[in-house]
Amino acid sequence: MTGKPRALPIGKSVVRSASILDRSLAWRYLDGMISFSNNTDWPRIISFCLLTLLAGCGGGKSAPVSREETALPEYEAETFAVVERDWPLIVRCQGSLYPDEIATLGIKVDGRVVEVHVDVGDIVEAGQPLLTVYQDDFKLRVEQAEAQLAQARSAVGLVPEDPVEKLDPVNAPPVREQRALWDESIANLNRAQDLLRQGALVRAEFDQIASSERVAAARYDSALNGVREKIAFIRVQQATLELAEENLRNTVLRAPFEAVVHTRLVAAGSYVKIGDPLFSLVRIQQLRFRGNVPERLSQLVQPGQNVEVKIESVVEPRITTVERITPFLELSSRSLQFEALLENSDRSLRAGLYANAFVTVDPQARAIVVPVSAVIQFAGVEKVWKVQDGRVAEQPVLLGERREDEIQIIRGLEEGDVILKDASNGREGILVNQAAMGPPPS
Repeated sequence: MTGKPRALPIGKSVVRSASILDRSLAWRYLDGMISFSNNTDWPRIISFCLLTLLAGCGGGKSAPVSREETALPEYEAETFAVVERDWPLIVRCQGSLYPDEIATLGIKVDGRVVEVHVDVGDIVEAGQPLLTVYQDDFKLRVEQAEAQLAQARSAVGLVPEDPVEKLDPVNAPPVREQRALWDESIANLNRAQDLLRQGALVRAEFDQIASSERVAAARYDSALNGVREKIAFIRVQQATLELAEENLRNTVLRAPFEAVVHTRLVAAGSYVKIGDPLFSLVRIQQLRFRGNVPERLSQLVQPGQNVEVKIESVVEPRITTVERITPFLELSSRSLQFEALLENSDRSLRAGLYANAFVTVDPQARAIVVPVSAVIQFAGVEKVWKVQDGRVAEQPVLLGERREDEIQIIRGLEEGDVILKDASNGREGILVNQAAMGPPPS
């Protein structure tokens, strides 16, 4: 090309166009301008580069924001002032229901089972027959013991209606007989002493009479001991009879208490021995809730504290108290076990049910509590909308236990702070109409 060199179009139009181009486009534009020009003007080129770079650097900056754009939005919302209120300290734990008593029954005599009277699931009363074994042998033993007792009583002159305690050994017929002979010997001895003093009786005859008196006394003592021995034998025969009668009664296995048959391990015709497990009974008129409290809370649980037991399949919770506490922690789980008794006279609860328990360890405790609706969770952080000097801003909080529609605030709020009651509608801004502030939740 010939003629006057063409001037580079540097000015507002260039700067504005450069502001919308990135740096690579600016350099391409510059290269084209250089190649287009026949006569290079380096001062102009350098000026163009500086302007282009400044325009590119300034293109990323936002335009100044007006005062109207920085103003926070204004809106109305219901608020309340945070207060500290009664919030009893409650320890929550899990556990299960256990029967009050479990008994595995066996019979006290050997024999063949004649009849089984109950089956699994039957409700039995105390003393109700469960099983009967063959009884004829035991009845014969009772008759034999009765005959032996009658024989022993007759030996001392006791009639069937008289108890053995009524018998005085001195009045027994054998003893009275020997007593009469002894009295006769004493009388003979007294007469012989008078004759001996008068010289009418020789010494040898006197000694014979005195010896007869001592023999009579010994026979009396022997008869008395014999009667006492027979009285003791009567008591032995009475015990034998009672044992035979007891064995006869034990041929029928009876329920020791009111219960439900849990298992049955025998059938008619089986031969059973003493101690064989035959039935398993459970008493469920009263159930035991057993719960485990973690080690860090174990020192707080004491007998007599109120316990609310909630069972998933039961609408109404059961209220009871801590009845027993184990003396040491379970080493495997590092937890403390306690028991609470639940009345179950209507048998509406079953052993083995899972339950949650809430133990009130400090009924006088207080805490800051807010409605659940006042708390919102975002990105794993719990927060509330706090109002201060009319401005609404986020306030992170640390939550505690939730109970129904209320939740405890452990950290983040103090008594007197004002927050929005419904956090779902909260946002940063200016709160207007302060009259809309309501009382703290009850």
